[in-house]
Parts: sequence; structure tokens; C-alpha cells
Amino acid sequence: MRVPRWAVRVALGSVLAAGAPPLASAPSASAANCPALDTRLTWYGDNRQKLQDFIDAFGNCADPDAHPLALFDWDNTLVKNDVGDATMSWLLRNDKILQPAGQDWSTTGRYLTAQATTALSEACGDATAAGSPLPTDEGTDCAAEILSVYAEHTTTGGAAAFAGYDHRRINPAYAWGAQLLAGHTLDEVAGFARQARAESLAASPSDSAQAIRTVWVRYYEHMRDLVGTLRRAGFDVRVVSASPEPVVRVWAEDLEFAADEVIGIRNKTESGKLTAHLADCGGAPADSVITYIDGKRCFINQDIRGIQGQAAFQRAPEAERQAFAAGDSTTDVTFVGDATGLRLAINRQAPELMCHAYRNEDGKWLVNPMFIDPLPALPCRYPCSTTAYTGSDGAAGPVRDDADDVISDQVDAVH
Repeated sequence: MRVPRWAVRVALGSVLAAGAPPLASAPSASAANCPALDTRLTWYGDNRQKLQDFIDAFGNCADPDAHPLALFDWDNTLVKNDVGDATMSWLLRNDKILQPAGQDWSTTGRYLTAQATTALSEACGDATAAGSPLPTDEGTDCAAEILSVYAEHTTTGGAAAFAGYDHRRINPAYAWGAQLLAGHTLDEVAGFARQARAESLAASPSDSAQAIRTVWVRYYEHMRDLVGTLRRAGFDVRVVSASPEPVVRVWAEDLEFAADEVIGIRNKTESGKLTAHLADCGGAPADSVITYIDGKRCFINQDIRGIQGQAAFQRAPEAERQAFAAGDSTTDVTFVGDATGLRLAINRQAPELMCHAYRNEDGKWLVNPMFIDPLPALPCRYPCSTTAYTGSDGAAGPVRDDADDVISDQVDAVH
């Protein structure tokens, strides 16, 4: 007689919460020809076994009709480094950013400051007609200004480039990276992403010292194996990323993700071309939310679960949430924390995420070092009780658990 699925889940939750190894008396579902993780790939500590226990208990070996949702961040979770940054670098080096409509940089981003739009206008000039490629190869003032606003959030003169945004719903520089794709078709952007991907996979960490560099990127084989094993176990596996959606779709093809299994920063289109306006979520004002922190939850609830309006920003009922989630940064803390079965944090020392992961109040968090060039241990504790949380207004504060209790400062123990 098959053990009821709820009983398997309860037993697994107890084991993980206690931090103990799997029950010796419980038969291994993997031993019964269930999908198994590759034992040749080394995970930190007993993480592989805990992942396997979860897959066995929640997948189709426990219930042939099971299709639980598993969600992954993309940049620095499924790959090393950032594909949005890699594409931006390629766009600049290949003069693919177009002069804005009316030569007015304020049309490219809701939260650009007046100082930023003035600096961009002065650096990029008015010699290029609206809709035509700007000269942004190495050494141009226009390239330097765009890169400073995108990467440093300041102008080259040091003025703040963005203001007035909700820090839990949008990173305006991430959004701006997608908005600078305006004027191109989806097919054109996919072509740019494929060329950038080829360069990044051929590059090395020390490939170039130039300011606008080729960003080297590598797929994590451990995560490729995890994605494939979850799929074989019946999971509905998807990506939710804070990079431009058409760019991530190109990279995700190598892990066999279909286009509709990728959620990223999505531009609206007009007459077949991308615009500088972004997909809406949760009834928020136009261009004010992307797949970032609470915005990731919003798009997951809206696009996958069909939850509309302000309710999309709220934690969904447990039965409607993802069983598994993986991420590496504060960008991911909300949707990873929403997972009901198991949560994987790749340790890039993002304070808010790591405060929750190390606190591990319900025993459902796993921490794993980066699979390539893991970071050494932090010399001091994460400031969870004081400044590790960023509020909607950008103010720092304490990180709180689900019971609204302040999380104590945590040691960086997994490296």
C-alpha cells in the first residue's frame, strides 16, 4: 500500500527541521528507479541527499499525478555571473542602443533623475536621429555615461541617476537595461543575446581589462542536473529572473526551458517593436514593478497562478505556492521564502537572503556555496538585527521572520 503523500511530507519536514539525516527505516524512493541526482557532482555537506529526499517525497514517485512547481532565479543561480550585464556590454560594444524618441532620455525610464537625463543628453548628443544607433563603442562619452547610470546608479559626475521608486518592487537600473532595448524587435533582441552568449561562453574571467568588457558566464552543471532531475520527477520547473525576458529565454534554451517557462523583465510592444514601457503587475502604476524582490512574487502569482490585482503582491495560500525555489540574492528573498517544501540559497553573501537561510526557522532552507569560485567566509556576522533589510523607501532595518520576530545576527558558516 502506498504511503499517503501528506504523511511523506510531514516525515520529510520533521527530518529537515531537525537537521538530521534521512530516516534509516524509510525506503529510498530513488532506489525504486525514481529520478536521482548525479552522485558524481559534489554538493556542500548533505545538501544533495536533502534535495534527493525532497524530490522523492514531492515528485511523481510519491504521487504519479504530482506536478509541483519549482522556481529558479537565473543569474548567479543557474549560471555564474549575469546574462543581463553580458548583453548590455555587448550592446554597447556593438552600437545597438538606439537614440530615444524625441532624443529625450526621460522617455527611457520612469525613475531617471533630471541630472541623469541631462548627463545622457550631453554625452550622447543630438547628432544621431531618434531611433538610430548611438555610437557607444569603447571610449565614447555616450557609452561611459550609459554604463555609469546602469552599473553605478550614478552619472559620471556622481549625481544620483534614479529616485522615487519602491525598493521592494523594482531595481530601476535593471529595468532601464531592458528599456534600452526599445526600438528593436523580439527576434533582433534574441539575435543580440545569442551573439553575447557565444562571446561570454568563450571568455575567461581575465579576458579583458577594458571598461566595457565581455562578461564571462558559465552554466552550473550541478544546477543543470537539479533542473533535469526535477523535471523527470514531474515538477513544473520555471525561471523567474530580473534580467530582460527575451535575453534569459535564449540562455535558458540550453537547459531546455520553453519560452513560456521563463519570466523576466518584459517590455510592452508596439507595431512589432519593444517599447520602453514594461509589463504591468498587481495593479501598480505603469513601469513601477519588475521581477525584483516583491515584484517577483507578483509576477509569479499573476502569470503562473492567475492571481490578479493587489492580491498578487501578497503571499498566496500554501496550496497555491511553489514547492521549491532557488536564488542567490536579495532580489530572490521573497519568492524563495514563499516555497513550501525546500528553499536553496546559493551563498553570494546577500545579507537579507542569508539572514533567512541561516536562521532556517522551519528547517526548509539549504545553503550551498557558489559552484565556481565560492566566496570566503565573512569576517563578521550578517547584521540581521539592524540593517540587513531594505524597506520600500530604501531605508535599512532589521530582518524579520514569518512571526514578525527580529532575526538575530547570523554567522556565515557555509563557504
